[in-house]
Amino acid sequence: MTDLVLVRHGETVWHSEDRYAGSSDIELTPRGVRQAELLARWATTADLAAVWSSQLSRAVRTARDSAAALGVEPVVDDRLRELDFGAAEGLTKSDLASTFPSELAAFRHDPVEHHLPAGESPVEAAHRFVACLRDIAGAEPDGRVLVVAHTTAIRLAVCHLVGIDLSRYRQVFPAVRNCALTEVRLDPGAPGVDGAALLQFNTPVEGVLELSH
Repeated sequence: MTDLVLVRHGETVWHSEDRYAGSSDIELTPRGVRQAELLARWATTADLAAVWSSQLSRAVRTARDSAAALGVEPVVDDRLRELDFGAAEGLTKSDLASTFPSELAAFRHDPVEHHLPAGESPVEAAHRFVACLRDIAGAEPDGRVLVVAHTTAIRLAVCHLVGIDLSRYRQVFPAVRNCALTEVRLDPGAPGVDGAALLQFNTPVEGVLELSH
């Protein structure tokens, strides 16, 4: 049985401007750096066995503080990356509405069947992300692991694991806060996909730290 704490990286410039940042490698803002530092404070209280991260620099930078606080080397895995949003990369929602109005309307109706133009298939993204989570569970069969990744990939993976139709990921999980805690348990002996259970979703790390004092 492995508990996986899935965390969206700290804030980036594009996210503060409400731009789509999927495969684009965007640095953290000063606020994002502070969020990573706060996550590291939580990590020292969380009985973590390991830290894994997407290869994108915003995730690596967020994971680095927690790994250093724990005295471990972060494991970087490309399968934890965010979706490639294709033609939407770097655009705001208003940009999309003016450039791809019909595609945006279809995306809002069903973001899986009609994913963003030239973007990655959300189904394929969910599969490669969950495959990585299975490998993490195999490496830490009785541990708790911090996994620093990305908002859409996290939402898709959670839907896949707990049996929610992927097309509903934006409806059921409309947002993931930067450096908030989403925790899933993979238990091979339990029923369901990978014996998965959702232990918490989108919990602000600040609140957890306050409760620990």
